[in-house]
Amino acid sequence: MTTYTEEYIREKLTKELDATHVAVEDQSDGCGAKFNVLVASPKFVGKPLLQRHRLVNAALEEELKTIHAFSMKTLTPEQLEQMQQKQE
Repeated sequence: MTTYTEEYIREKLTKELDATHVAVEDQSDGCGAKFNVLVASPKFVGKPLLQRHRLVNAALEEELKTIHAFSMKTLTPEQLEQMQQKQE
């Protein structure tokens, strides 16, 4: 079984989706089986949630065969900026 790291997932999503922001949290105590991600990409502009999730799933197609739990939040760069402003 291959284990994936937060850094690996972050780099792969950044590259595959031209992401401007990728936050990855390994929720499996380091064994690489459960991840939560937040991805902001201009590729998500004008796309509904299902299409955004399909883009992420396609980027991690091989990895998701061994990752047991994967949750994601997908935003456009503008949506991320608005979310960050609300948190301030």
